[in-house]
Amino acid sequence: QVQLVESGGGLVQPGGSLRLSCAASRSIFSIDAMGWYRQAPGKQRELVARITRFDSIYYADSIKGRFTISKDNTKNTVYLQMNSLKPEDTALYYCKADASLNTYWGQGTQVTVSS
Repeated sequence: QVQLVESGGGLVQPGGSLRLSCAASRSIFSIDAMGWYRQAPGKQRELVARITRFDSIYYADSIKGRFTISKDNTKNTVYLQMNSLKPEDTALYYCKADASLNTYWGQGTQVTVSS
């Protein structure tokens, strides 16, 4: 069992930056993969970025070059650094963990990009 708590969302102007954090309730060292997803109103949830236990990383094309996923095993936390934010990045951002064939989701953190 893994509980995930996201934080770091908020309101930011276009071109601004935010860093999201996903804190896990136990060690993430052995978790197969952790990822960030987002869901905008009226749209399906989509994968934004993912990092595996072996540090293999995937980014969605829409955020490549602007977002960076990283993890700190000592803090059991995964981060999503978001730069050059655009209005279309506005969404509820969720953290997901894949561990031993089980999937766990956080409650989400809202990111709003608007002037």
